[in-house]
Amino acid sequence: MAINPILNSKPRIVKTDEGSKDGQSKCPQCGSTDISINAKTGKLRCNFCRHEFEPEKIQGMETDITKLKGEIMGSGTQDIVEDTQNVMTFKCSSCGAEVVIDTSENTQARCHWCRNTLSVNQQIPNGAIPDVVLPFNLTKAEAKEQIESFVGKRKFFAHPKFREEFTTDNIMGVYFPYMVVDVNSHARFSGHGEHLVRRYTRGNGNSSTTYYDADLYEVEREFDLSIEGLTVESSSDKLNKNSNNTNNIINAIMPFDIENSVKYNANYLKGYTSEKRDTNIDDLRPIVDNQSKDIARFAAKETIKEYDRGVNWQVEDLDVKGKQWKTAYLPVWLYSYRQVKNDNSSILHYVAVNARTKETIGSVPIHMPKLFGVSCLVELLGFILTLIVDFSYEWVFLLAGFIYFFIIHLRYRNSNARHHYETETKKQIFNLRKLDNLIKHETGLTNSKITGENSSKINEKI
Repeated sequence: MAINPILNSKPRIVKTDEGSKDGQSKCPQCGSTDISINAKTGKLRCNFCRHEFEPEKIQGMETDITKLKGEIMGSGTQDIVEDTQNVMTFKCSSCGAEVVIDTSENTQARCHWCRNTLSVNQQIPNGAIPDVVLPFNLTKAEAKEQIESFVGKRKFFAHPKFREEFTTDNIMGVYFPYMVVDVNSHARFSGHGEHLVRRYTRGNGNSSTTYYDADLYEVEREFDLSIEGLTVESSSDKLNKNSNNTNNIINAIMPFDIENSVKYNANYLKGYTSEKRDTNIDDLRPIVDNQSKDIARFAAKETIKEYDRGVNWQVEDLDVKGKQWKTAYLPVWLYSYRQVKNDNSSILHYVAVNARTKETIGSVPIHMPKLFGVSCLVELLGFILTLIVDFSYEWVFLLAGFIYFFIIHLRYRNSNARHHYETETKKQIFNLRKLDNLIKHETGLTNSKITGENSSKINEKI
């Protein structure tokens, strides 16, 4: 699929930390700097007088994606400068002491004399300060319940050492860095589609063949498409799909309700850890372009349901009229377990909980001898069934053990889990134009789908 470049060569930068101040962030009611997030409401709360703050939204970004023209970037998306000074020194406005904050590790510190909290809220080019943050609204106790339930359903084949050592006391609330992209585009698809007219079977001795009669159509779909909140991990470690660790788990708990993000404030991070962004827009642009094409293809699929034998798109064009980028911290409750193998190599297993939706996905270490033994019993049972059951496809029973092993392995490890961005990302189709011209009636086809069916093709596999 072709994708046209945005006409405007120079992007418009929106200063998303406008009005943000480093140093003391005080409660407007009592002046205390002891502020943290109330996970039940998603609001900031003064820990002294219990006053809660209304969240502040960023200003200057386009909210109507259908009007998006050219390229807009939040100032938090600026390229990371490798030699950025991470260590910053602030003078406490209460007692005058100098407080040092290493922004590579934290964005807040307490004054060692008066105990007031000092925060870094203005963006610096090291990837530590995003444009927006999506607050936690799931408590640690609720996250523990989700993880315990997930693991509890997978105890039978879990490794004995894992069962012995498993505890949710060490779970952590983490803000992971993401790039959030909005796209205003125009899509055009053309190709051939087939509609099933008749299905029938003809025998030939002991064998039979299924045939299909179908109508072949020339198909074209053209529409305006807005994509809102396309979310891509901006940590190179999470983008490494060849990692030995179960990093895909973090991807699989998406989507997040990005529309409820608020302007970044360091107080949202109090009590949680965070991971810096270490990739730039140019690093992520190919991923965003591929995923945008996939979303457009699945949007087109919603308009061709009458073609039950599928569609072979021969021309796929996506003309991007506008694109908007912003960086975000999104909340995750994370449990991790390091499994050491017999050869002293190790693999990190994660169970992650989306701290907005409760979506829980994870990887549990498997006791392979036990799984292999049970799979052999299932295979033996399948073999016995082939001897006593009169069934045309009795050979299927001989695969029972292999199928059982595969299903259990996937259930415990979730190695195939991913974010289905092509269907889960918010999108809208406008100004749809449809063309459906009958070409001919086909008979005696032996393939169950149209040759070259590609309406569900995925370019960017996670």
